[in-house]
Amino acid sequence: MEGFYHALTLIGIALYWIIVAGVTIRVVIKRRSVSVSLAWLMIIYILPIIGVICYFLFGELNLGKKRAERAQAMFNPYEAWFLKLLDCNAHLPEKTPTHITHIDDLCTKRMGIPALCGNTLSLQDTPEKILKSIVEDIEQAQSIIRMEFYIWNEGGLANAVSAALIRASQRGVRCQILIDAAGSRKFFSSSWCKMMMDAGVEVVQALQVNPWRMFLRRLDLRQHRKIIVIDDNVAYTGSMNLVDPEYFKQSAGVGMWVDVMVRITGPTVNVLSAIHCWDWEVETGERSFPAPPECHIDQDNLLHPIQVVPSGPGMPENLIQQVLTIAISRASESVTITTPYFVPSEELLQTLRTTAQRGVKVELIIPKKNDSIMVGWASKAFYAELLSAGVIIHEFEGGLLHTKSVVIDQQYCLIGTVNLDVRSLWLNFEVTLVVDDAEFTQQLYWLQQTYIQQSTTVDEERWRERSMLHRFLERAFYLFSPVL
Repeated sequence: MEGFYHALTLIGIALYWIIVAGVTIRVVIKRRSVSVSLAWLMIIYILPIIGVICYFLFGELNLGKKRAERAQAMFNPYEAWFLKLLDCNAHLPEKTPTHITHIDDLCTKRMGIPALCGNTLSLQDTPEKILKSIVEDIEQAQSIIRMEFYIWNEGGLANAVSAALIRASQRGVRCQILIDAAGSRKFFSSSWCKMMMDAGVEVVQALQVNPWRMFLRRLDLRQHRKIIVIDDNVAYTGSMNLVDPEYFKQSAGVGMWVDVMVRITGPTVNVLSAIHCWDWEVETGERSFPAPPECHIDQDNLLHPIQVVPSGPGMPENLIQQVLTIAISRASESVTITTPYFVPSEELLQTLRTTAQRGVKVELIIPKKNDSIMVGWASKAFYAELLSAGVIIHEFEGGLLHTKSVVIDQQYCLIGTVNLDVRSLWLNFEVTLVVDDAEFTQQLYWLQQTYIQQSTTVDEERWRERSMLHRFLERAFYLFSPVL
């Protein structure tokens, strides 16, 4: 009997090392950055069995067979819809200011989405203003409401939005609500979700979490976009989930979440509507293109050219990081960035350093307290390198700064759902707007300045004097930064 158990042990060890060898080969042959590959090899070897399981769960960008096939089949029809925008008189590359011409060229060639003029924008920077504005627009809806969010949390003014959707559905407005299954897990079992569905609101879980399907789809791939489109006339996007911060994560010890949203009218609304339609079809298989935009633009009043930049599985790889790299590297005077989660790719890190080293004022505003301990420590691992290059780092103390924004030379800006971390840049479904409008950009820049006033600037000399324990924790979590 002893010999049997001995043989069984040897067989188990042999099978384990065969699996490890197979996973190692798979990690090596996947074409990605060396730092990501080395991080996964370290996890696999340091954490026996657990490391292999983690790799199958989180190691590869796998949308799942059904969704992947559907996304692949969708790309050409949607690209054809986007390319029709080139004939819209809101697309005037020869008259669009040159600040975003290079970004317009990239997105048009890679995704088929051109920058469009003739929009109006409103920057909304308080939860009360945002949620009440959404309710007012829902009350005016006549035909269709499309919404998608990562987190939908009941409580406070968020319930007023849910109630407005119920009323809209009862008066015959079709309401298509797409919510991430992991981010909104509690909401799906709430009474508000049941009331919405009973009233005819179509509530669909995006990317349902099922551990038994870990070999078929990456579990931490999330639907992170925040989009609202009403009658293809009004749209919202930005950093805020469908939550009232006074009722959301109050016990997390990081303060209230601080967000912004942008209210938009004009041709860009239809582009955001098409992105929602893309996500709806990926999840449900149902296709419904939005109406093409009405492009009756006054040639003498070409306001607010906007480039919509989506990313995610099935869409052109690395597009948002390319846009960020182009924007930051072309800055001539200043770059001001806000992000709650700062774990940059090596490419983005070097772009920030190089931009600061050539004399551009680069400011980074991130929350002092983070709801992710691992991300908080990993972020600090980049401080020394950035500070030595001349990057100014502000730690926001007024809550969890969740706004995702970049202002370039106080002339144009990027605003949307994208964090400066590997997850947003490489993995999740995201969307950002590149807005070439001086007035709107100035409003966003002033808002960033209010964030700086509520922050403490990191002093390079004092940072060098931090404790050995502090340095150890930074480096320990930094090793995992490529996979956070």
